Amino acid sequence: MAKVQNPTTTTLGYALFATRWLQAPLYFGLVAAQGVYVYKFFKELWTLILMCVSGHATETYVMLAVLKLVDVVMIANLLIMVIVGGYETFVSRIGLQGHRDQPEWLSHVNSNVLKVKLATAIVGISSVHLLQMFVDVHHTSRHALLWGTVIHMAFIASAAILAYMSGPMVAHTDRAHADRSPAAPAPPARASRPQEQERGERQEKPDPETPAAAPALPRQPDPNADAEARIRAAGFPARKLLEDFDERHPRGFDREAVARLGKADFVTARRNVVFVGPPGTGKTHLAVALGVRACQAGHRVLFATAAEWAARLADARTAGRLDAELTALDDHPLLIVDEVGYTPLDTAAAGLLFQLVAHRYERASLIVTSDRPLGRWDEVFGPSAPALTDRLAHHADIVRLDGDSYRTRRATSAWAD
Repeated sequence: MAKVQNPTTTTLGYALFATRWLQAPLYFGLVAAQGVYVYKFFKELWTLILMCVSGHATETYVMLAVLKLVDVVMIANLLIMVIVGGYETFVSRIGLQGHRDQPEWLSHVNSNVLKVKLATAIVGISSVHLLQMFVDVHHTSRHALLWGTVIHMAFIASAAILAYMSGPMVAHTDRAHADRSPAAPAPPARASRPQEQERGERQEKPDPETPAAAPALPRQPDPNADAEARIRAAGFPARKLLEDFDERHPRGFDREAVARLGKADFVTARRNVVFVGPPGTGKTHLAVALGVRACQAGHRVLFATAAEWAARLADARTAGRLDAELTALDDHPLLIVDEVGYTPLDTAAAGLLFQLVAHRYERASLIVTSDRPLGRWDEVFGPSAPALTDRLAHHADIVRLDGDSYRTRRATSAWAD
Protein backbone atom coordinates (compact mmCIF):
# COMPACT_ATOMS: atom_id res chain seq x y z
CA MET A 1 0.00 0.00 0.00
CA ALA A 2 1.36 3.41 -0.97
CA LYS A 3 2.35 5.70 1.88
CA VAL A 4 0.35 8.94 2.11
CA GLN A 5 2.63 11.95 2.33
CA ASN A 6 1.93 15.17 4.23
CA PRO A 7 0.65 17.71 1.62
CA THR A 8 2.46 20.57 3.39
CA THR A 9 5.75 18.69 3.37
CA THR A 10 5.28 17.74 -0.29
CA THR A 11 4.51 21.34 -1.29
CA LEU A 12 7.52 22.63 0.62
CA GLY A 13 9.75 20.03 -1.00
CA TYR A 14 8.54 20.96 -4.49
CA ALA A 15 9.08 24.64 -3.70
CA LEU A 16 12.64 24.01 -2.54
CA PHE A 17 13.29 21.87 -5.61
CA ALA A 18 11.99 24.66 -7.85
CA THR A 19 14.69 26.99 -6.49
CA ARG A 20 17.16 25.21 -8.78
CA TRP A 21 15.89 27.57 -11.51
CA LEU A 22 17.62 30.41 -9.70
CA GLN A 23 20.84 28.98 -11.15
CA ALA A 24 19.63 29.33 -14.74
CA PRO A 25 20.69 33.03 -15.05
CA LEU A 26 24.16 32.05 -13.83
CA TYR A 27 24.60 29.71 -16.78
CA PHE A 28 23.34 32.36 -19.21
CA GLY A 29 25.95 34.67 -17.70
CA LEU A 30 28.59 32.06 -18.52
CA VAL A 31 27.25 32.03 -22.09
CA ALA A 32 28.03 35.76 -22.24
CA ALA A 33 31.52 35.02 -20.90
CA GLN A 34 31.88 32.46 -23.70
CA GLY A 35 31.17 35.26 -26.16
CA VAL A 36 33.90 37.38 -24.55
CA TYR A 37 36.43 34.59 -25.10
CA VAL A 38 35.35 34.22 -28.72
CA TYR A 39 36.05 37.93 -29.20
CA LYS A 40 39.42 37.60 -27.42
CA PHE A 41 40.37 34.63 -29.61
CA PHE A 42 39.79 36.45 -32.90
CA LYS A 43 41.47 39.59 -31.60
CA GLU A 44 44.62 37.60 -30.74
CA LEU A 45 44.43 35.77 -34.07
CA TRP A 46 44.13 39.03 -36.03
CA THR A 47 47.11 40.51 -34.18
CA LEU A 48 49.19 37.40 -34.98
CA ILE A 49 48.26 37.59 -38.67
CA LEU A 50 49.23 41.27 -38.87
CA MET A 51 52.57 40.64 -37.17
CA CYS A 52 53.34 37.75 -39.53
CA VAL A 53 52.34 39.72 -42.64
CA SER A 54 54.43 42.74 -41.57
CA GLY A 55 57.46 40.51 -40.89
CA HIS A 56 57.83 41.55 -37.25
CA ALA A 57 56.86 38.14 -35.80
CA THR A 58 59.74 36.15 -34.37
CA GLU A 59 59.57 32.40 -33.80
CA THR A 60 59.20 32.92 -30.07
CA TYR A 61 56.42 35.45 -30.60
CA VAL A 62 54.52 33.07 -32.92
CA MET A 63 54.86 30.22 -30.44
CA LEU A 64 53.63 32.37 -27.55
CA ALA A 65 50.75 33.74 -29.62
CA VAL A 66 49.65 30.22 -30.64
CA LEU A 67 49.83 29.11 -27.01
CA LYS A 68 47.60 32.05 -26.08
CA LEU A 69 45.08 30.91 -28.70
CA VAL A 70 45.21 27.36 -27.34
CA ASP A 71 44.77 28.73 -23.84
CA VAL A 72 41.67 30.68 -24.88
CA VAL A 73 40.18 27.62 -26.60
CA MET A 74 40.79 25.38 -23.58
CA ILE A 75 39.16 27.90 -21.23
CA ALA A 76 36.22 28.13 -23.65
CA ASN A 77 35.97 24.34 -23.59
CA LEU A 78 35.95 24.47 -19.81
CA LEU A 79 33.14 27.02 -19.94
CA ILE A 80 30.97 24.97 -22.30
CA MET A 81 31.50 21.92 -20.12
CA VAL A 82 30.30 23.85 -17.08
CA ILE A 83 27.41 25.45 -18.97
CA VAL A 84 25.98 22.34 -20.62
CA GLY A 85 26.98 19.71 -18.08
CA GLY A 86 26.19 21.84 -15.04
CA TYR A 87 22.81 22.97 -16.37
CA GLU A 88 21.89 19.35 -17.25
CA THR A 89 23.00 18.09 -13.84
CA PHE A 90 21.72 20.79 -11.49
CA VAL A 91 18.89 22.65 -13.25
CA SER A 92 16.97 20.74 -15.92
CA ARG A 93 17.35 18.15 -18.66
CA ILE A 94 18.33 19.39 -22.11
CA GLY A 95 16.35 17.71 -24.90
CA LEU A 96 19.21 16.56 -27.13
CA GLN A 97 18.12 12.92 -27.43
CA GLY A 98 18.72 11.61 -30.92
CA HIS A 99 20.66 14.70 -32.05
CA ARG A 100 23.63 13.65 -34.12
CA ASP A 101 25.89 16.23 -32.41
CA GLN A 102 25.00 15.27 -28.82
CA PRO A 103 28.27 15.16 -26.81
CA GLU A 104 29.23 11.62 -25.77
CA TRP A 105 29.95 12.63 -22.19
CA LEU A 106 26.56 14.29 -21.75
CA SER A 107 24.68 10.97 -21.85
CA HIS A 108 26.26 9.82 -18.58
CA VAL A 109 27.18 13.11 -16.95
CA ASN A 110 26.76 13.53 -13.21
CA SER A 111 28.30 15.73 -10.55
CA ASN A 112 31.27 13.36 -10.00
CA VAL A 113 32.04 13.00 -13.71
CA LEU A 114 31.70 16.75 -14.19
CA LYS A 115 34.15 17.45 -11.34
CA VAL A 116 36.76 15.10 -12.82
CA LYS A 117 36.40 16.61 -16.29
CA LEU A 118 36.71 20.12 -14.89
CA ALA A 119 39.81 19.12 -12.91
CA THR A 120 41.49 17.63 -15.98
CA ALA A 121 40.59 20.71 -18.03
CA ILE A 122 42.16 22.95 -15.37
CA VAL A 123 45.32 20.79 -15.48
CA GLY A 124 45.44 21.25 -19.25
CA ILE A 125 45.08 25.03 -18.96
CA SER A 126 47.76 25.11 -16.28
CA SER A 127 50.05 23.09 -18.58
CA VAL A 128 49.67 25.67 -21.32
CA HIS A 129 50.45 28.52 -18.92
CA LEU A 130 53.54 26.72 -17.65
CA LEU A 131 54.70 26.05 -21.19
CA GLN A 132 54.34 29.75 -21.97
CA MET A 133 56.64 30.52 -19.04
CA PHE A 134 59.28 28.06 -20.28
CA VAL A 135 59.10 29.36 -23.84
CA ASP A 136 59.54 32.94 -22.61
CA VAL A 137 61.97 31.90 -19.86
CA HIS A 138 64.27 34.88 -20.48
CA HIS A 139 61.48 37.25 -19.48
CA THR A 140 60.17 35.11 -16.60
CA SER A 141 61.57 35.44 -13.11
CA ARG A 142 62.79 32.36 -11.29
CA HIS A 143 60.32 33.08 -8.52
CA ALA A 144 57.38 33.05 -10.97
CA LEU A 145 58.68 29.91 -12.68
CA LEU A 146 59.06 28.08 -9.37
CA TRP A 147 55.60 28.93 -8.12
CA GLY A 148 54.07 28.19 -11.52
CA THR A 149 55.55 24.68 -11.37
CA VAL A 150 54.41 24.14 -7.78
CA ILE A 151 50.86 25.29 -8.56
CA HIS A 152 50.73 23.07 -11.65
CA MET A 153 51.82 20.02 -9.63
CA ALA A 154 49.15 20.86 -7.04
CA PHE A 155 46.54 20.87 -9.81
CA ILE A 156 47.76 17.47 -11.04
CA ALA A 157 47.67 15.99 -7.53
CA SER A 158 44.17 17.30 -6.81
CA ALA A 159 42.85 16.00 -10.16
CA ALA A 160 44.38 12.56 -9.51
CA ILE A 161 42.87 12.40 -6.01
CA LEU A 162 39.46 13.51 -7.30
CA ALA A 163 39.52 10.93 -10.09
CA TYR A 164 40.51 8.21 -7.60
CA MET A 165 37.70 9.16 -5.21
CA SER A 166 35.03 9.44 -7.91
CA GLY A 167 35.22 5.71 -8.74
CA PRO A 168 34.11 4.42 -5.30
CA MET A 169 31.60 7.27 -5.01
CA VAL A 170 29.90 6.31 -8.29
CA ALA A 171 29.89 2.62 -7.33
CA HIS A 172 28.39 3.46 -3.92
CA THR A 173 25.71 5.61 -5.59
CA ASP A 174 24.77 2.79 -7.98
CA ARG A 175 24.47 0.30 -5.11
CA ALA A 176 22.37 2.78 -3.11
CA HIS A 177 20.04 3.26 -6.07
CA ALA A 178 19.69 -0.50 -6.44
CA ASP A 179 18.84 -0.84 -2.72
CA ARG A 180 16.21 1.91 -2.98
CA SER A 181 14.60 0.42 -6.09
CA PRO A 182 10.77 0.73 -5.94
CA ALA A 183 9.10 -2.61 -5.38
CA ALA A 184 8.13 -4.15 -8.70
CA PRO A 185 4.87 -6.14 -9.05
CA ALA A 186 5.63 -9.60 -7.73
CA PRO A 187 5.61 -12.14 -10.60
CA PRO A 188 4.43 -15.67 -9.81
CA ALA A 189 7.52 -17.46 -11.08
CA ARG A 190 10.08 -15.78 -8.79
CA ALA A 191 11.67 -17.67 -5.92
CA SER A 192 10.40 -16.90 -2.43
CA ARG A 193 12.46 -14.70 -0.11
CA PRO A 194 13.22 -17.44 2.47
CA GLN A 195 14.67 -19.63 -0.30
CA GLU A 196 16.89 -16.76 -1.46
CA GLN A 197 18.09 -16.14 2.10
CA GLU A 198 18.81 -19.85 2.56
CA ARG A 199 20.88 -19.94 -0.62
CA GLY A 200 22.75 -16.79 0.49
CA GLU A 201 23.48 -18.34 3.90
CA ARG A 202 24.79 -21.53 2.29
CA GLN A 203 27.07 -19.49 0.02
CA GLU A 204 28.42 -17.44 2.95
CA LYS A 205 29.27 -20.42 5.16
CA PRO A 206 33.06 -20.72 5.51
CA ASP A 207 34.91 -23.72 4.17
CA PRO A 208 35.82 -25.98 7.18
CA GLU A 209 39.13 -26.80 5.50
CA THR A 210 40.18 -23.16 5.42
CA PRO A 211 42.77 -22.35 8.14
CA ALA A 212 41.24 -20.22 10.86
CA ALA A 213 44.24 -17.89 10.92
CA ALA A 214 44.08 -17.08 7.20
CA PRO A 215 43.69 -13.30 6.76
CA ALA A 216 40.47 -12.17 5.09
CA LEU A 217 41.02 -10.57 1.70
CA PRO A 218 39.28 -7.24 1.05
CA ARG A 219 36.11 -7.69 -0.93
CA GLN A 220 36.40 -6.34 -4.46
CA PRO A 221 33.42 -4.96 -6.39
CA ASP A 222 31.97 -7.64 -8.65
CA PRO A 223 30.33 -6.23 -11.82
CA ASN A 224 28.57 -9.55 -12.39
CA ALA A 225 27.10 -9.43 -8.88
CA ASP A 226 25.82 -5.88 -9.51
CA ALA A 227 24.24 -7.01 -12.78
CA GLU A 228 22.60 -9.97 -11.03
CA ALA A 229 21.22 -7.61 -8.38
CA ARG A 230 19.70 -5.42 -11.10
CA ILE A 231 18.21 -8.50 -12.82
CA ARG A 232 16.63 -9.69 -9.56
CA ALA A 233 15.24 -6.21 -8.84
CA ALA A 234 13.71 -5.91 -12.33
CA GLY A 235 10.86 -8.32 -11.53
CA PHE A 236 11.14 -10.47 -14.65
CA PRO A 237 8.65 -13.38 -14.69
CA ALA A 238 11.51 -15.67 -15.73
CA ARG A 239 15.08 -15.25 -16.94
CA LYS A 240 15.19 -15.26 -20.73
CA LEU A 241 18.23 -14.82 -22.95
CA LEU A 242 18.56 -13.81 -26.59
CA GLU A 243 20.76 -16.85 -27.14
CA ASP A 244 17.86 -19.11 -26.11
CA PHE A 245 15.34 -17.59 -28.51
CA ASP A 246 14.19 -20.04 -31.19
CA GLU A 247 14.71 -18.00 -34.36
CA ARG A 248 13.27 -20.79 -36.49
CA HIS A 249 9.83 -20.56 -34.92
CA PRO A 250 8.53 -17.16 -36.14
CA ARG A 251 7.77 -17.20 -39.84
CA GLY A 252 9.25 -13.74 -40.11
CA PHE A 253 10.94 -11.12 -37.96
CA ASP A 254 13.84 -8.70 -38.30
CA ARG A 255 16.80 -10.69 -36.92
CA GLU A 256 19.27 -7.88 -37.62
CA ALA A 257 17.15 -5.39 -35.66
CA VAL A 258 16.94 -7.75 -32.67
CA ALA A 259 20.72 -8.35 -32.79
CA ARG A 260 21.32 -4.59 -32.89
CA LEU A 261 18.94 -4.01 -29.98
CA GLY A 262 20.82 -6.67 -28.04
CA LYS A 263 23.70 -4.22 -27.63
CA ALA A 264 21.39 -2.17 -25.34
CA ASP A 265 22.46 1.07 -27.05
CA PHE A 266 18.79 2.03 -27.43
CA VAL A 267 18.62 2.56 -23.66
CA THR A 268 21.44 5.11 -23.71
CA ALA A 269 19.83 6.80 -26.73
CA ARG A 270 16.45 6.84 -24.85
CA ARG A 271 14.68 5.05 -27.69
CA ASN A 272 11.73 2.68 -27.41
CA VAL A 273 11.16 -0.86 -28.67
CA VAL A 274 7.75 -2.28 -29.64
CA PHE A 275 7.23 -6.00 -30.28
CA VAL A 276 4.00 -6.74 -32.16
CA GLY A 277 2.67 -10.18 -33.01
CA PRO A 278 0.16 -12.92 -32.21
CA PRO A 279 0.28 -14.66 -28.82
CA GLY A 280 3.05 -17.21 -28.39
CA THR A 281 5.46 -15.79 -30.97
CA GLY A 282 8.16 -14.81 -28.44
CA LYS A 283 7.44 -11.14 -27.73
CA THR A 284 7.80 -11.44 -23.95
CA HIS A 285 10.89 -13.63 -24.36
CA LEU A 286 12.59 -10.96 -26.46
CA ALA A 287 11.46 -8.14 -24.15
CA VAL A 288 12.86 -9.90 -21.07
CA ALA A 289 16.06 -10.83 -22.93
CA LEU A 290 16.65 -7.20 -23.89
CA GLY A 291 15.90 -6.22 -20.29
CA VAL A 292 18.55 -8.67 -19.07
CA ARG A 293 21.06 -7.23 -21.56
CA ALA A 294 20.25 -3.72 -20.28
CA CYS A 295 20.85 -4.86 -16.68
CA GLN A 296 24.19 -6.34 -17.71
CA ALA A 297 25.06 -3.02 -19.40
CA GLY A 298 24.56 -1.20 -16.09
CA HIS A 299 20.97 0.03 -16.48
CA ARG A 300 18.15 -0.41 -13.97
CA VAL A 301 15.03 -2.06 -15.38
CA LEU A 302 11.46 -2.71 -14.20
CA PHE A 303 9.09 -5.27 -15.76
CA ALA A 304 5.30 -5.51 -15.40
CA THR A 305 2.25 -6.17 -17.55
CA ALA A 306 0.13 -3.28 -18.79
CA ALA A 307 -2.56 -4.16 -16.22
CA GLU A 308 0.00 -4.21 -13.40
CA TRP A 309 1.43 -0.83 -14.45
CA ALA A 310 -2.09 0.63 -14.55
CA ALA A 311 -2.82 -0.72 -11.05
CA ARG A 312 0.48 0.65 -9.70
CA LEU A 313 -0.19 4.11 -11.11
CA ALA A 314 -3.80 4.01 -9.89
CA ASP A 315 -2.56 3.34 -6.34
CA ALA A 316 -0.16 6.27 -6.63
CA ARG A 317 -2.92 8.55 -7.89
CA THR A 318 -5.23 7.50 -5.05
CA ALA A 319 -2.44 8.36 -2.59
CA GLY A 320 -2.01 11.77 -4.23
CA ARG A 321 1.53 11.05 -5.44
CA LEU A 322 1.15 10.16 -9.12
CA ASP A 323 3.65 12.82 -10.26
CA ALA A 324 6.13 11.68 -7.61
CA GLU A 325 5.73 8.06 -8.76
CA LEU A 326 6.37 8.96 -12.40
CA THR A 327 9.43 10.96 -11.36
CA ALA A 328 10.71 8.08 -9.20
CA LEU A 329 10.46 5.76 -12.21
CA ASP A 330 12.96 8.03 -13.99
CA ASP A 331 15.63 6.27 -11.92
CA HIS A 332 15.02 3.26 -14.19
CA PRO A 333 16.29 4.00 -17.71
CA LEU A 334 14.18 1.11 -19.05
CA LEU A 335 10.61 0.05 -18.25
CA ILE A 336 8.98 -3.00 -19.87
CA VAL A 337 5.21 -2.93 -20.44
CA ASP A 338 4.07 -6.43 -21.37
CA GLU A 339 0.77 -7.69 -22.83
CA VAL A 340 -0.75 -4.44 -24.08
CA GLY A 341 -4.21 -5.35 -25.37
CA TYR A 342 -4.45 -8.73 -23.65
CA THR A 343 -6.51 -7.36 -20.75
CA PRO A 344 -9.30 -4.80 -21.30
CA LEU A 345 -8.50 -1.38 -19.86
CA ASP A 346 -11.08 1.10 -18.65
CA THR A 347 -10.80 4.80 -19.50
CA ALA A 348 -8.98 5.66 -16.26
CA ALA A 349 -6.37 2.90 -16.71
CA ALA A 350 -5.81 3.89 -20.35
CA GLY A 351 -5.27 7.49 -19.24
CA LEU A 352 -2.70 6.43 -16.64
CA LEU A 353 -0.70 4.44 -19.20
CA PHE A 354 -0.83 7.44 -21.53
CA GLN A 355 0.66 9.58 -18.74
CA LEU A 356 3.44 7.01 -18.28
CA VAL A 357 4.32 7.05 -21.99
CA ALA A 358 4.04 10.85 -22.21
CA HIS A 359 6.21 11.36 -19.12
CA ARG A 360 9.01 9.16 -20.47
CA TYR A 361 8.86 10.61 -23.99
CA GLU A 362 12.45 11.49 -25.03
CA ARG A 363 13.43 11.04 -21.37
CA ALA A 364 13.82 7.28 -20.91
CA SER A 365 13.16 4.03 -22.76
CA LEU A 366 10.17 1.71 -22.93
CA ILE A 367 9.80 -1.82 -24.28
CA VAL A 368 6.19 -2.62 -25.13
CA THR A 369 4.71 -5.93 -26.32
CA SER A 370 1.27 -6.17 -27.90
CA ASP A 371 -0.81 -8.64 -29.88
CA ARG A 372 -2.10 -5.97 -32.24
CA PRO A 373 -0.44 -3.31 -34.47
CA LEU A 374 -0.28 0.32 -33.37
CA GLY A 375 -3.06 1.23 -35.78
CA ARG A 376 -5.52 -0.84 -33.72
CA TRP A 377 -4.54 0.49 -30.30
CA ASP A 378 -7.71 2.58 -30.26
CA GLU A 379 -9.37 -0.72 -29.33
CA VAL A 380 -7.31 -0.65 -26.11
CA PHE A 381 -6.74 3.03 -25.29
CA GLY A 382 -9.72 4.67 -26.94
CA PRO A 383 -9.41 8.40 -27.84
CA SER A 384 -5.93 8.68 -26.29
CA ALA A 385 -4.49 6.05 -28.67
CA PRO A 386 -3.27 8.44 -31.44
CA ALA A 387 -1.37 10.68 -29.00
CA LEU A 388 0.06 7.68 -27.15
CA THR A 389 1.26 5.83 -30.25
CA ASP A 390 2.68 9.07 -31.70
CA ARG A 391 4.94 9.55 -28.66
CA LEU A 392 5.79 5.87 -28.34
CA ALA A 393 6.70 5.32 -32.00
CA HIS A 394 8.51 8.64 -32.63
CA HIS A 395 11.87 7.26 -31.46
CA ALA A 396 11.20 3.52 -31.61
CA ASP A 397 12.21 0.27 -33.27
CA ILE A 398 9.05 -1.67 -34.14
CA VAL A 399 9.65 -5.40 -34.58
CA ARG A 400 6.86 -7.53 -36.07
CA LEU A 401 6.75 -11.26 -35.30
CA ASP A 402 4.57 -13.51 -37.48
CA GLY A 403 3.77 -17.15 -36.84
CA ASP A 404 1.74 -19.60 -34.82
CA SER A 405 1.86 -19.86 -31.06
CA TYR A 406 4.99 -21.62 -29.84
CA ARG A 407 3.11 -23.01 -26.85
CA THR A 408 0.24 -24.33 -28.99
CA ARG A 409 2.68 -25.94 -31.39
CA ARG A 410 4.51 -27.73 -28.56
CA ALA A 411 1.20 -28.89 -27.05
CA THR A 412 0.01 -30.19 -30.42
CA SER A 413 3.28 -32.02 -31.00
CA ALA A 414 3.13 -33.62 -27.54
CA TRP A 415 -0.48 -34.72 -28.18
CA ALA A 416 0.48 -36.19 -31.53
CA ASP A 417 3.33 -38.14 -29.96
